[in-house]
Amino acid sequence: MVGRIMSSGRATWTILGVALLGIITGIRAEEKSAKLAGKRVAILATEGFEQPELVEPRKALDQAGAKTTLVSLKSGTIRAWNHTDWGDTFRVDATIDEVRPEQFDALLLPGGVINPDKLRMNPKAVEFVKTFAHSGRPIAAICHGPWTLVEADVVRGKRITSWPSLKTDIRNAGGKWEDAEVVVDQGLVSSRKPDDIPAFNRKMIEEFSENNHRSKTPAPTGKE
Repeated sequence: MVGRIMSSGRATWTILGVALLGIITGIRAEEKSAKLAGKRVAILATEGFEQPELVEPRKALDQAGAKTTLVSLKSGTIRAWNHTDWGDTFRVDATIDEVRPEQFDALLLPGGVINPDKLRMNPKAVEFVKTFAHSGRPIAAICHGPWTLVEADVVRGKRITSWPSLKTDIRNAGGKWEDAEVVVDQGLVSSRKPDDIPAFNRKMIEEFSENNHRSKTPAPTGKE
C-alpha cells in the first residue's frame, strides 16, 4: 500500500515537473519570438545579393517578431547569387522611391559582390543609407554589404568587419577594420561571410531590440 502511494506521488511530481517545464519553455519561446515585436526593418538589396546573407537573417528577424521589407532599386523581383551561380528569385516589397528611412527602425545590408556595387552607384540608395546612419538607428551589414556604407561615408571612426577584400576601402574611408566573426560599434553590426551568419544574427537581433526609435509612417511589408 505504502509503495503504491509513494509510486503515485513520484508519478504526480513527474507530471507536474513536465508540465512546468513545458510552461517555462513556452514562455521563453514566446519571449524570443516577441523580442523585435513592432520593429520595422528595411532590407536594402538588388540583383546579385548573396542568397543566404538575406534569407537567413530575414528568417531570424521574422522569427523574432520584426516586420521586414525588401527594398530595391526597381519593382518586381530580384535574383540572388548563391555561392558560385545565380540563385532564387525574390519579390520586392517596395522600391527605394517608395520608402523613407524614418519608416523603419533598423536596416539590413546583405552582401554579394554584384549587389552592393550596384547600390553604391545609385544616389538614392546611398542617400537612404546615409540618412539612416545619421539618424542613429542600428544597421547590420555582412560580407560585401559595407561597401554601401563606405560610399555613404558613414564608417569613419567605427570598428567594422567585412569580406577581407574590402579592408583597404574601409580603412581609406576612415573605418577601423577588424578580422572577427562579428563586430559591433555604436549600433553598427558587421560580419565577414556566410559562415558568420549565426553570430551575426544573434548580435543583429540584440542591437535591433535595444533601439527605441519608432517612426509614425506605416511601412510596406511582405515576404519574398
